[in-house]
Amino acid sequence: MKPSLRILFIMMLLAGLSSHAQTGRSAYDFLTVPTSSHVFGLGGTNITVIDDDVTLAEQNPALLGPEVGKQLAVSYMHYLGSANFAGVRYGQEAGERGAWSAAVRYLNYGEMQGFDSDGTPTGAFTPSDFVFEGTYSHDFTDRLRGGINMKMIYSSYEQYSAFAMAADVGLNYYDDLHDMSLSVVFKNMGGQLKRFDRSYDRLPFDIQLGWMQALGSSPFSLSITAFNLTRWKLHYYEHTEEDGVKELTVKNSFAKNFFRHFIFGVQYQPSEKLYVDLAYNYKVRSDMSTYQRNFFSGFSLGFGLKTRTFSVGAAYAMPHKGGSSLLINLGLQISELL
Repeated sequence: MKPSLRILFIMMLLAGLSSHAQTGRSAYDFLTVPTSSHVFGLGGTNITVIDDDVTLAEQNPALLGPEVGKQLAVSYMHYLGSANFAGVRYGQEAGERGAWSAAVRYLNYGEMQGFDSDGTPTGAFTPSDFVFEGTYSHDFTDRLRGGINMKMIYSSYEQYSAFAMAADVGLNYYDDLHDMSLSVVFKNMGGQLKRFDRSYDRLPFDIQLGWMQALGSSPFSLSITAFNLTRWKLHYYEHTEEDGVKELTVKNSFAKNFFRHFIFGVQYQPSEKLYVDLAYNYKVRSDMSTYQRNFFSGFSLGFGLKTRTFSVGAAYAMPHKGGSSLLINLGLQISELL
């Protein structure tokens, strides 16, 4: 069987598993947390940014290519509250038109206190998730690239544990003459093989579209990412007050649903060695309207520096007054050291 046919067969199989899994409850939302500071600075989801950064493969496997050389990257995120996430990814070229990478992610949510159904303390525990990934990409033409990312997911929450498998399949079209990037990704196709308890939890299957375009000959680029395309209604709740009585009101208008599917970003890149990102995610801002959002809710900011052998990136977001997130990436171009 040809490699392209193998990929097509895997796509069809996992799409069937994903459709079946969606009859259960939502779970595994941690799979939507990025490991790339470049992506986090562009709103948390971006499938079109072009760079020789191996961590981009987590967002879209078609962003991985021979240009990565032999690259090792580590990431650390201080998420909301006491949650801390870490990851390691290695990637290298596979011939003139292909590349592969392998990664592991560890997500720790901090120590929590356990109680039984009667309210009796059962002791402290630390819930955690592990994600093991393998990625392969191939250049079909000089402008079109495809890729697949396979994931094994293990979760441990007190005495409960679960195991799942998933895959991302992506395509990217990049016109280097006009510096335009277009992508489509099918994210988290798969299902749970070992459940926590009695019922199966579904994975956050999603279809995403992305466009990124340089603005003329300037160092600025505009990015628009559409996500959550498998469901239209993304209603949220907002606090309202009438006659001194506070209550939650459902916000579900056409315009609000529409803009909650988009992330808008701007990138300033005066050279290949430096970039600065700013993005606005309306879904994050509106989600925080139920809690204590602030002026910066929905905005994210990132930057990156690169040398011939070393790169560093950082991104920051403050979705509400009580918490913020910081993601840091460090990269090493091993091929330049050999």
